[in-house]
Amino acid sequence: MEFEAVIQNIKKNIIHPIYLLQGEEPYFIDEISDYIEKNLLNDSEKAFNQTVVYGKDSSVVNIAESCLRFPMMAQRQVIIVKEAQSLQKIELLAPYAEKPMVSTVLVLCHKYKKLDARTKLSQAIKKNGLIFTSDKMKEYQLPAWIEKFLAGKGFSITPQAAQLLTSYLGADLGKVANELNKLVVAVKDTNRITPEHIEKNIGVSKEYNLLELQNALGERNILKANQIIKYFAANQTDNPLLRTTITLFGFFSNIFAVHFLKDKSESAIASQLGVHPYVAKNLLAASKRYTPTKLYEIIGILREYDMKARGYDASGLIDVPELQKEMIYKILH
Repeated sequence: MEFEAVIQNIKKNIIHPIYLLQGEEPYFIDEISDYIEKNLLNDSEKAFNQTVVYGKDSSVVNIAESCLRFPMMAQRQVIIVKEAQSLQKIELLAPYAEKPMVSTVLVLCHKYKKLDARTKLSQAIKKNGLIFTSDKMKEYQLPAWIEKFLAGKGFSITPQAAQLLTSYLGADLGKVANELNKLVVAVKDTNRITPEHIEKNIGVSKEYNLLELQNALGERNILKANQIIKYFAANQTDNPLLRTTITLFGFFSNIFAVHFLKDKSESAIASQLGVHPYVAKNLLAASKRYTPTKLYEIIGILREYDMKARGYDASGLIDVPELQKEMIYKILH
């Protein structure tokens, strides 16, 4: 079940006796857990009927005993186990999960990994409750997620701005959501967010950033690429070499893939490579400037400098600005 569907069902009073919220992406787990904590009981009911515990400080026996209690002057009680992945012998909750109390809502926040689906506990929760798996979002999915997040707040964002945020923040949804929440408060003159708003309020240069570096390299614009790398050299903390190599590796790998697609329309590129149509347009244009042979060479260059950024294959102190300059020179020539 999708995140939005879980929240909508709760709003419709479709409540399960057990929620297993699991997976690598903690953002959605926290959002569902927080919504349940804030909304299932009113303030007067929470004092006696809502319990929040942490896995490392709890035991299966205590949690099961709490679940078997009846609510006091309320329709239900809510028990939330945060960091349930730290709960010792969690599988011993299986007998309770096989016959849960209808007046108890047990929420297990099992972050960063999944329960083995073959266990009795997982099977019992699947039968009698709800299992929500929060997978780590891929970076190429993030611009669409940013657009959707902002739409829910009555804002829109230009494709360039969404890509700029993605290249700067990466796919840490908690961090991205936090920045977006600050952004919508700060932007008062319009409900459409542009790169200018991001530069002013988040501090990302709209001219000298990874997205613009990709565009400059895609266009084989030597002057612009060198200007950006010079800016990166003066601002190394915000522009580490490792982030540059990882981002460019994805960019040039996608250009390489375009050469082997039968359908090279922008819509087909977006669909096949899982990128935003705005990115697909740039990939198509870049594929006309780089041959597969050159792209294969570039991918090798990026691997080489990625290793150097991690401290391998480098003697003495690493001069990051010089490494970045070397890398960009080799890509463009």
